[in-house]
Amino acid sequence: MEIRDATADEHAEAGRVTAAAYEGLVRDPSYLERIADVADRAARTEVVIAVEDGLIVGSLTLELSRRVNPCDDPLEAHRAHIRMLGVAPSHQGRGIGKRLMDEAERRALAAGKTEITLHTTEPMTTARAMYAGLGYARTPDDVLPDGFVLMGYRKVLGADSD
Repeated sequence: MEIRDATADEHAEAGRVTAAAYEGLVRDPSYLERIADVADRAARTEVVIAVEDGLIVGSLTLELSRRVNPCDDPLEAHRAHIRMLGVAPSHQGRGIGKRLMDEAERRALAAGKTEITLHTTEPMTTARAMYAGLGYARTPDDVLPDGFVLMGYRKVLGADSD
């Protein structure tokens, strides 16, 4: 398996695979369109893909200095943030998500970041278990104006974080 940056020619397929991973797990089906729009966020973020036998089987979006949503508060200088991690349903449970997370952490460290954060939701039980197993600690939740809860996670990066 190869973990690398998505090329422009791969944005549509990476988006399709990632959106498929989220089907049935999002409250607003229109969010799947945003997840699938890799081309839009690739200009501001790093989109990392997992490729196996020539097929894109997963992707992750990493915010190092700019955000997926330009209107969001800027990242603090020491922080990276993970967005939209998804593995093709047919390939889940094989460690692909962990490989993508490891790459995100490696890139964050290389960029001088000392912590990495992410949000997830209650239905994403497998992802939450993976984050805990990778050493991510719970942080306060973000509650959106409509009451929707984004569960916060954080990991300190560096030599002493293992």
